[in-house]
Amino acid sequence: MQLLRAARSWARGPQGRSPPPPLAALSQVLKLEQSRRDGVMFPLQRLARNLAPGAEAAAISLFQPGLAALQRAEALFTSGRGHAIDYVSSAVRMEHAPPPALPEVCFIGRSNVGKSSLIRALFSLAPEVEVRVSKTPGHTKKMNFFNIGKYFTLVDMPGYGYRAPKDFVDMVEAYLQERHNLKRTFLLVDGVVGIQSTDLIAVEMLEEFGIPYVMVLTKIDRASKGLLLKNVLGIQEFVKEKTQGCFPQLFLVSSLEFSGVHLLRCFVAHVTGNLPTVEAS
Repeated sequence: MQLLRAARSWARGPQGRSPPPPLAALSQVLKLEQSRRDGVMFPLQRLARNLAPGAEAAAISLFQPGLAALQRAEALFTSGRGHAIDYVSSAVRMEHAPPPALPEVCFIGRSNVGKSSLIRALFSLAPEVEVRVSKTPGHTKKMNFFNIGKYFTLVDMPGYGYRAPKDFVDMVEAYLQERHNLKRTFLLVDGVVGIQSTDLIAVEMLEEFGIPYVMVLTKIDRASKGLLLKNVLGIQEFVKEKTQGCFPQLFLVSSLEFSGVHLLRCFVAHVTGNLPTVEAS
């Protein structure tokens, strides 16, 4: 309970810098009893234990790295001497975007899906990086670029749907078509409500442009186990039957409890070429 209260305080966005929240670092997660540790590190695999015998589970453990790979990814997301994690710039048009010098990933999703909260959780071991989190949907109006040392760039895209910038389509389409260093797009879907009509439009755009992407289910701490399992199975079926460019494995995350955050860091490091080999457990 104390850990959860501390996490909630951090998620509200305290003024000034603060120490990393509980469970932001693997060293803290490894101190948990095994059942809870597994739930934080591999929430999809833990949820899959509720599948009926014989249910298709091939897409559940395609990416299941070992501890060494998770630690390497955490090191990339931890700022330190000689390894700065910096906000670079913002842009509303591609001509204002920084040069495509590094491998890049971008995060997109419906307004109020928890995108900025997730990016803030990913950067929690670099407290000098400010990622603003607002209670008002549609807070992000520009493409925000962050450099993770000399290794890769992470881009926070404006949310679509409610209160999206009026030039959202032009901005995002130009980025997806022109950003040749883009390695993977992370499409965030609310784990409580599942895929919405606006998400389907985003999927169609990614499929049309031939952009490799992965679906990330957010806010899993707010969904009951039964509801989450229902949404996961439905989205897995959708990915299998309706998509070509989507990575078959879903990623489940809670920015509040840090479930899935360590695994997502590792996948980002992997797709940007910073984990030459990924250990499979």
